[in-house]
Amino acid sequence: MCGNLNCSTHPTVTATAKTVGVHVAVYVDNASRDTLTTADLDSVAAVFDTLLYPTDTAAFGRESDNDGNGLVLVLMTPKVNSLVTSAQCNDPAFGFVAGYFYGGDLISGFSGGNNAEIFYSMSPDPSGTVSCIHTTTEVKQLVPVTFIHEFQHMISFNQHFLILGGFPEDLWLNEGLSHYAEENGGRQFLPDTATFCDFVFGDLYNAGQYLTAPQSHFLVDTAGIGGLAERGAYWLFVRFLVDRFAGGTTQAAVNTFTRSLEATNQVGVGNVVARTGTTFPTIVEQWTLANYVSDLPSFPTPPELQYVKWQFRTAFPTLRTACNNTKLPAQFPLAPQSVTGSSAQLAGMLRAGSGSYYVMQQAPSTPGFTLLFSTSSGTALRTSLVPQLAVLRLQ
Repeated sequence: MCGNLNCSTHPTVTATAKTVGVHVAVYVDNASRDTLTTADLDSVAAVFDTLLYPTDTAAFGRESDNDGNGLVLVLMTPKVNSLVTSAQCNDPAFGFVAGYFYGGDLISGFSGGNNAEIFYSMSPDPSGTVSCIHTTTEVKQLVPVTFIHEFQHMISFNQHFLILGGFPEDLWLNEGLSHYAEENGGRQFLPDTATFCDFVFGDLYNAGQYLTAPQSHFLVDTAGIGGLAERGAYWLFVRFLVDRFAGGTTQAAVNTFTRSLEATNQVGVGNVVARTGTTFPTIVEQWTLANYVSDLPSFPTPPELQYVKWQFRTAFPTLRTACNNTKLPAQFPLAPQSVTGSSAQLAGMLRAGSGSYYVMQQAPSTPGFTLLFSTSSGTALRTSLVPQLAVLRLQ
């Protein structure tokens, strides 16, 4: 287990197995405020066994079984709550850690691991004694979402590292797949909109944070844990990959594609390029355009620039109401800056995989224009930078 966000310390706890299912055993830290009843934990285990486990294994492949018990262990502990301070927990740009998977648990001989398929979950803390307040009701809603998210990480580690001997998947793609797993799990509950909201709220919130200011956030991150807005970008990108390259809309076709991203020793950009047969700059260009024009009213959006499962211009306000949560944007948050006239100077920072959006309005018969990328002092960019421009005529 990790004692801090970078896992440089490994505390130990004593826990008790509260319920054992077909695929999962749930342990509760003896130091927890035990506010979840046996019935609560039995229900959580049943959902994992009957719905979340088959959904994730169909989409991503199988987990390892280093300890030979055929079970995935879940430890609910306040050590997870304490990974962030109360101030961080209440910061909209930071948030809290609901749970995590630690690859060290599956590395043979690693002294800081448990040599077991295990992931860690927050526990209820109604008084906020460890970090910020987390009620029993909130934890009951979050634990299944945490399960399906962290289980993807466990499967990914097994496929990339243990079976094929490659590196673990890069942060941005790994987290994108786990956030996709949340959405995919939530869709299994439809038409139960309330439970669907529990699973997709975080993804939509993060996406809203990203789309509000995409120029301020990276897509391609390889270290750390990723901020909420960055995680919104990761999820949107994987969602687009699935819609664009799965080769069909059936769940079987989609699962074949997502499993191909796991069953390889390639990671990150190389993995995406190999699975799609498309250059990464082209995919990023299509994705960035799709974020704005996929469901743009009165615009004949080309198929390669469309999300299939989402129409975000209606999804944000609709689910804000349906999920009864005002933290979601009331309207589609991506609003490009409008540029008019024959000459304009625009300044910003280039971030890997993301960028700024502008709508340029030109009068009929206006002469063409020249685009120049330069530093703030007007000198040429260094050759290691490769700025990219994507232009789409809207009228």
